[in-house]
Amino acid sequence: MYEAHATVIGTVVTHPARRDLANGEQVVTFRMASNSRRFDAAAGEWVDNGTLYLTVSCWRRLVAGVDRSLHRGDPVIAYGQLRSHEYRGKDGTERRDLEMRAVAVGPDLGRCSASVVRRSDAARSVPHAVRNISDRRGAVPPVPVADATEYAPTVPTAVASTTAADSLPARSPVAVPISGTPAQVDA
Repeated sequence: MYEAHATVIGTVVTHPARRDLANGEQVVTFRMASNSRRFDAAAGEWVDNGTLYLTVSCWRRLVAGVDRSLHRGDPVIAYGQLRSHEYRGKDGTERRDLEMRAVAVGPDLGRCSASVVRRSDAARSVPHAVRNISDRRGAVPPVPVADATEYAPTVPTAVASTTAADSLPARSPVAVPISGTPAQVDA
């Protein structure tokens, strides 16, 4: 089957809806809009040049992160496989809908800010100190904490879903006091 992968930058226009399917899987779907703008040299200003609407479906590991993080009006970047869904509406007319089966979805940090909280699993239940993960020799050992609940976020935060980077050590979601000048941390 021909696969057309694309990245779409836009805004969530419907509340993400989570559904349980008969086969036991879960899916989160939402609609997003991507506005095109162009510069009109004659008028000397930017003008709207159309809007692309598409339905985004999120499966497997994306379900939990998207369900907790995204809301109507949020600026997002979605990457996945595009498909055209053709169907007959209730009124009998032929309709087409552009759909994306998402591989990755995240906030558009050019238009918002977000805190990243990695999913916890048994190996990551203890918070880690901030470290440079590009150089394993300079890695800082995990900081033992008596009560890990103090690291739980108290405000709504974005949840990032990664694939290849899941084997990398997690970073602490809290600030680490630094004496002297601020240090640079690789992102």
